[in-house]
Formats: sequence, C-alpha cells, structure tokens
Amino acid sequence: MTDKGKNKGVAVTIAGITINLALGILYAWSIFKGEIKKSIEAGGPEAFRWDPTSINDPYAICCLVFAFSMILAGKCQDKLGPRITALVGGLLVSCGFILISQTTAYSAWIMGFGVLVGIGIGFGYSSATPPALKWFAPQKAGLIAGLVVSGFGLASVYIAPLGQYLLGAYGLQKAMLMFGLGFVIVVCSASLFLVNPPPQYKPPLPAMPEVSMAAVVAFESTFMGWFIDDQTGMGGSSKKTMIVGQDTRPSQMLKTLDFYLLWLIYLAGAGAGLMVIGSVAGMAKKSLGDYAFLAVAIMAVGNAGGRIIAGILTDKIGPAVTLFIMLLFQALLMFCAVPVVSAPKAEAVVIVVLATFIGFNYGANLSLFPLFTKTFWGLKNFGTNYGFLFTAWGVGGFIMSRLSEMLVVRSSGSYNSSFITAGIVLLAGAILTLTIKARITARLKTI
Repeated sequence: MTDKGKNKGVAVTIAGITINLALGILYAWSIFKGEIKKSIEAGGPEAFRWDPTSINDPYAICCLVFAFSMILAGKCQDKLGPRITALVGGLLVSCGFILISQTTAYSAWIMGFGVLVGIGIGFGYSSATPPALKWFAPQKAGLIAGLVVSGFGLASVYIAPLGQYLLGAYGLQKAMLMFGLGFVIVVCSASLFLVNPPPQYKPPLPAMPEVSMAAVVAFESTFMGWFIDDQTGMGGSSKKTMIVGQDTRPSQMLKTLDFYLLWLIYLAGAGAGLMVIGSVAGMAKKSLGDYAFLAVAIMAVGNAGGRIIAGILTDKIGPAVTLFIMLLFQALLMFCAVPVVSAPKAEAVVIVVLATFIGFNYGANLSLFPLFTKTFWGLKNFGTNYGFLFTAWGVGGFIMSRLSEMLVVRSSGSYNSSFITAGIVLLAGAILTLTIKARITARLKTI
C-alpha cells in the first residue's frame, strides 16, 4: 500500500469511527427511558402518558427500523457511495431528535426516535465500515471492521454522562433538541471524508510472520481441529486465511442455507445483548442510584472492546471459532446474572462487571457478521448483502426488548425471566454455529 493510499485509508477509518461515535446514542436509551418512566409515575399535565409496558417501544422500533433500513442504505452505499449515504443518515437522525424534543406523545416518539432515528442510523452505519474495509488487505479486515464498529459501541462512554448532565440541567425535551442539532455537525462533517478507493486499487497482502502462523496452526490442531479442518481432507494442519468470497447478488444470497443459518445466529447474539443494553440503567438503579448512567458508560467500553478483540481473534483463529466462544460465554453470563439482579441490593461493582462482559460479547457480533458477509458473498454487493443479514439484529432487538419489558412488568420488576430466556436463546445460537463448520471451511484457503 502506498503512503497516499495508507493515509487515505486511515482518514476513512477515522471518519467511520467518528460517525459511529455519534450514532451510538441508541445505546443510551436506558437513560432516556428512565426519565420517561419517572414522568409517567409523577404524572401532571406535561407528563408522558404511556402504558408502562410500552416504554421500550421507541427503542425496539428503532432497532427494527435501523436493521431493515440497512437494506436500502446498503443499496444507496453501493450505488451512490458512502459520502451521500452518511449525509442523509445524519440529517434523518437530527430530524428525529428535533421531533421528539417538541412532544411527549407516544406516536411522535415512535415516529421520531423509532422511525426517523432508526432509518438515519441505518444509513450512517451502513456507510462507515465498507469504505474502510476496501482500503486494506483482507488479513486486516477483522481489525479494521472492529475499529470502525467500536465507535458505535464506545459512544455511551461520553453520551451517558453527557446525557445525564443535559437531562438534569435542561430536562428531557431540551436534551433531545441539543442531541439533534449535534448530529448535523458531527455526522454530516465526518461524512465528507468517506470515499471508496479507485476501481483499480488493490492493497498489497501484508507479510505473515511464520511464528505467528505456527501458533495459529498449533491452536487449531490442539483445541479447534474439530471445527476448522484443512481443505485437503487429509486431516493434516496447514496454513489458512480468510478470503473474499465470490461476488454474489442479494437474490442469489437469499437462496442459500448459509444466509438463514447466519441470520438465526445473529438474531440470538444481538437480541440478547440489546435486551440488556436497553435496560441496564434500570437494573443498576438499585445499586448505583443517580449514578446508574455509569453502568451504561462502562458497559460501552466492553461493547467497543468486544468489537476490536473479536476482530483480532478472527484474524487469528477464524470467525466461526470466535463466534462460538462468544455465544457460549454470553449464555453463561446471562445465567450468572439471575442471582445478581434478583438480589435486594447487589454490589455495584458486580453489576458493572457483569454488564461490561455482556457488552463485550454483544459487541463481538458487530465485528464478526460483516466479515461473514464479505467471506461468503464478496465485496461488490457488500452493503446490500449485509443489510439483509443485519435485519436479524433488528428483529432480535425488537423481540427481546419487547419481551423483556413485558416479563419485567408482569413479574413486578424482576429481570430473572428475561435473563433465563436470553441464556436459552444464546445456547441455541451457539449450537447453530456448529452447523456452519463445513461452510466456513469451504471459505478457507491454504497459503
């Protein structure tokens, strides 16, 4: 890679991270939700008059709309480029926040936060990762994807305390207005730096140190030989690397079993994580009181860290192994959470550590599935293809968020049923991951 190409790739990556740092406000919903709940309980002429079971609806709708808008956004990114796509996304998110800053009506919040913000996030998010990946060699794909999407997860580190301050100083409505105006500045400015490489551009393959590859082969043969076999069918170890799959049209992709297996696995991993993210501030309220927002901020560190580390692990041991480990660990955490959240007053540090690790494992999904998309179906239609796969994220978030809130209300505020359900869903996802052994192997090549 020339110095000019390298510098351009770095600039595009930084722009993608910046955009995601703004769009990650979705993960601060539990703080806004807390203010809405307080308003419902307090009553009054200016209060939110919502059914308590519907508090999570704007968040759940936003997840669903965000995911499905990725299909249209992916087509826009593939046809018009990332710059225009991100610009449209920033404007839509801004309009959504400005709308909800003017009213407490349930329908307006569904339209503003659920629909406009959801579509805007979809357009911005879909334009951040693809151009960054195209500037770097396939061997760096895990790291680059992890870095770009880490911005989305890391956003709550600053949005949580900022949101808490704005809520306390100006109230919910004015805080939403300020966030809306901020999106015009941040997202639209960063979008100007997003650009795809020229058609003839081919990043050179980086040198792979023999000692590093030997360690990978040793790891595979010792611990994961059952999961990643060599292509020779001889049973011997060989050096492998992920490759870019043959360019596939969305209509062709939707006819494959690979797509539906990955879709179900994505639904399990993302849905369980979004359930916790949407309620973490409420869970931490008993232990942290007014400082519950800290759980959201610290969880964001785990969320971002999971995206980066999963990307690095994928470059070393492959995405299938990484995904299986993450889903299994996430399921274990959900079951461990039951006695913690059911305690009269759990230790604050335990709540924070648990939330951080759950965020870590959830974040891994956002690094892994873009790589599955590229490996299975190539880069030409990457935006559209990943948009279809990403619908699993939205459906999972919608189902698990709605289900969780209903279970909490019906069990007088207990999160036990929610965590048990999430743990079972994650175990099912881990089992499904085992079924893609042969399909992952088919996309490995000997080098």
